[in-house]
Formats: sequence, structure tokens, C-alpha cells
Amino acid sequence: MATTICPSYSTCLTIDLGAIRANYRTIAERIAPAECGAVVKADAYGLGAAKVASALLAEGCRTFFVAQLTEAVALQDAIGIGSTIFILNGLDPGCEAMCASRGFIPVLNSLSQIEHWRATARQHGIPLPAALQVDSGMSRLGIDPEIAGALAADRSFKREVSLRLLMTHLACTDEPAHPANAAQLARFQTARSYMPGVPASAANSGGSFLSPDFHFDLVRPGIALFGVPPQPDASVLHPVVRLAARVLQIRDVPAGEGVGYGHDYIAREPRRLATLGIGYADGWPRHLSDAGAAWHNGMRLPIAGRISMDSLTIDISALAADAISEGDFVELVGPSQSLEQVAGEAGTIAYEILTRLGRRHQRIYVDRDRTENSASGVNP
Repeated sequence: MATTICPSYSTCLTIDLGAIRANYRTIAERIAPAECGAVVKADAYGLGAAKVASALLAEGCRTFFVAQLTEAVALQDAIGIGSTIFILNGLDPGCEAMCASRGFIPVLNSLSQIEHWRATARQHGIPLPAALQVDSGMSRLGIDPEIAGALAADRSFKREVSLRLLMTHLACTDEPAHPANAAQLARFQTARSYMPGVPASAANSGGSFLSPDFHFDLVRPGIALFGVPPQPDASVLHPVVRLAARVLQIRDVPAGEGVGYGHDYIAREPRRLATLGIGYADGWPRHLSDAGAAWHNGMRLPIAGRISMDSLTIDISALAADAISEGDFVELVGPSQSLEQVAGEAGTIAYEILTRLGRRHQRIYVDRDRTENSASGVNP
């Protein structure tokens, strides 16, 4: 990998678009005949929404979900018109006109969002498309099922809002046997009974690996597209990212020498250490201090001391003296260490590791199926 990395970068993040497309196919086949959309919020979980959505578009995906209006604008500018873009968080007051003019579909989560969208429709003199989210038991976003029933009986609501999707979000799909899954399904079915004929969506990444009862008309995978199994039955997914960091310096330290801020690490015996050009400013969690590791040729190299803003130190004493040199790269995410393993050692989840990786890495996009490679120093 090192031969493809620009010398001005200390880290390299490789993103396999072919693996993303393969994961999309796996999910789409599993949930058919339901439609498979794609959640590309937070810049496709930090991997670059323009590149990721373009790859999924070529794979046949036509429905995308983002969290905010600004994300919808950026996505449409990147992939063009012709796809359906839902805005999961709905709209902040005053954004309705722009949303309507761009043809996005807001997910209406509250009575105030509903009323603002209806007022915009009245100004336009035509019904405007929207999705309606029902809170089936997560207590985060959405209206009560009974309110959905009242809206269904409101003739003026039907004249003002063209309801394209009735949706909910599942809280416990990472635990297939959790009783909340069945309870949420039952509450959502109640809401659906008020609005027969409206397409429905409940399943996120984990939900796509639950029974077909949860799939309805549209499934919304996110983290699963990026190779992170949302539950044990999802081990068929392909890993998508690799992260490598350059060795900036190698040094020998004597017994008793302190390493890093606060001297949290004291060498108990003579050690050989390597300083890597990655730190918490690059999204590498500070909680991995004295806990995480890098890997080289299948050998675990533990982090020694605190992780700094731009660097961290690893213990390479187990390697042969000539096994690694300054300028070489070591693995932080890859075949030896998955995102889930990193997250576990950092006391967090893979979602957070991905979305924190930031813009300082050189990004190399590869596509196994198309043999089209592209590299860029910033997120597209």
C-alpha cells in the first residue's frame, strides 16, 4: 500500500466501493421484494457521500436518506436529480421553501413540522410530498400512532400533503430476540392500519436481518453497507475500510523512561518504540491510550502511553530489528483489526470510529468490480 500513498500524508484511508456495492446487493437480495434504499447521512458515515452514493446509484439504488437539508443539497449536487432523497430529521423552521424547490422529501417528526409543511403546501397551492415518522417505542423522533390516525381522518391533510412513506425506527435490532422489536412492530402496524396503501418502512441495518415481517416496502440500511455487522447473523458483509499510519520515528528507551504526556507509560525494561503520525485530531480515539494497538505482518503492537493530537507511540519490541523502518506503514484497521475490535477497545461503537476519521487522511477509493481507482486528499 505504501507505494500508492502520497508522501505528504502520514495516514491512508482506503475505501472499497466494490465492497459497499456487494453489501448493498446482499441486503437487497435478502429483503426482496422490498426496495433497498441507502442511508448516507453524516457524509456516508464519514466515507464520502458523493463517492458512495454514486457507486450505489450505479448498483441500482434510487432512494437515499440523509439527516439534514444541507446534506440533501450536497448529495443532489453530486449525483444529480432522478433519485429520491429523504431528510430524516425533518426541517428546521424556515427551510421548507428550499426543500420544496429542490424536490426533497422531509420526514415529518412532530406536529410543528407537520404544520409548517402544510402551510408551505397551502402557499404553493399543491400537495407537497412528505414522509411521516411514527414513534413506535424509541422515544426519539416521531408522532404517536394515534396522531397518525387523526391525520388520516383529516381531509385537509390529504389535500396538502402527498404522503410517500410511513416510517418508524427500531431501537433494538442488534438484539434480534429483544422484546422491544415485537412491541415496536405491533405499534407500527397500528399506525399502518390508519393509512392503508401508504408505503411503509421500519427496518434499518439490523432490521434488514430480522424476519420479513419487519421489511415492509422499503428498508434503510446504513452501517451495514459499510461492512459493520449490525447483529451476529450479518457476518456475510464485506469489510469496506482500511486505515494505515506512517512510522515517523523509531527510538530505543531504557528501563524507567516515561513515554508521552503525563508519563502514564513507564518502560519496565528497555523497549523499542515507534511514533506514528496519527492522533485524536485524525479521529483515533484517545481512549485507546495504553489500550489499543497497531498491527504489522500479523503482530500486535500495543499503544504505549497517551495518544496525542497528531501522534501516538507503539511498542515494536516484539519485531525483529529490521522488520520495520521509519516511513513504513502499520495497520490500524484492516485484516488484523476490524472496526468493531477498535471500537470495543475504545469503549464505543463502530459508527463513532467511522464518523470521526476526518479529513486529514489521504483517501484512496478502490472498486474491485470496475477496476476504477481514484485517490484524493480530501473528502469529496
